[in-house]
Amino acid sequence: MERTLSHEFLRVVEQAAIATAHTMGQGDRHLSDQVAVEEMRKVMDTLEINGTIVIGEGERDEAPMLYVGERVGLGAKNGDRTMPQIDIAVDPLEGTNLCAMGAPNAIAVLAASERGGLLNAPDTYMDKIIVGPSCKGAVDLDAPPKDNLRAVARRLDRDVEDLVVIVLDRPRHQKLIDDIREAGARIRLIGDGDLSAGISAAVVGTGVHAVMGIGGAPEGVLTAAALRCLNGEILGRLVVAKEGQRERMEAMGIKDLTRIYSTEDLAPGKKIIFAACGVTDGNLLKGVRYFGEGTRTSSLVMTLEDHKVQFIDTVHLEKRPDIKVRFF
Repeated sequence: MERTLSHEFLRVVEQAAIATAHTMGQGDRHLSDQVAVEEMRKVMDTLEINGTIVIGEGERDEAPMLYVGERVGLGAKNGDRTMPQIDIAVDPLEGTNLCAMGAPNAIAVLAASERGGLLNAPDTYMDKIIVGPSCKGAVDLDAPPKDNLRAVARRLDRDVEDLVVIVLDRPRHQKLIDDIREAGARIRLIGDGDLSAGISAAVVGTGVHAVMGIGGAPEGVLTAAALRCLNGEILGRLVVAKEGQRERMEAMGIKDLTRIYSTEDLAPGKKIIFAACGVTDGNLLKGVRYFGEGTRTSSLVMTLEDHKVQFIDTVHLEKRPDIKVRFF
């Protein structure tokens, strides 16, 4: 599955990013999200898969959706059960506000696995802590921030004062921010994009050592899929944020709302593909760039079974008889 479909899912995120980047800086987050959703759905429906969206984006932000339970791919549209049965988690545009304002770290992203390989849950919030490979097993979602930071510092053989923790800049995180500052660690507050932040925590050299706080559950599942490939760790617990979500969770088989999910709980698949493409420039990926002969994209594709992490720089040439290929 991974070898066959990784490049197809790369095409999905690339085309979604290219379409969405045209809306960058226009100040309309709903337009940006709508363009990303429509382009991602259109391209996925050309793939030879029988796909199901098991966790999507949209409900929490009241935005256009690739909704939970939606069927995608040629197999789903044509009723062809011989095509691969694929579960898909999507965030067509992580960082809608970032794209609308022209800010860094907006990306188009998805994760895919064999059937049952990704958590099936409503679009709600999740309390999370994310660390890299060196700190697996050292943190506890219910522990005070100072204890987790001391544990991370010990694993990394450095002082707490040397750590950088990413936290979403939200009023709900004021106590968490105060606790981290009291512990002595440094904080990088971000407006959006905790998925990109989570990946950064698992990549050596980014200067990010942990991500803490409440963000989106879809981003949590997508982060878990990436961390399975990067050998990092996420611990998460679903948070009821809207009326009716508790009932929806219970109807989907989620009975224990106090449960702490591990990386493997969120993304238990044995065959996982993670694909992301930069929309705006960011810490890991450059944004979409347009020029006379075409478009240039910067993407990341990871596969669990093949143990591959690929950073892909692609030039999409215009279909013209006088096209010239540039050396970059």
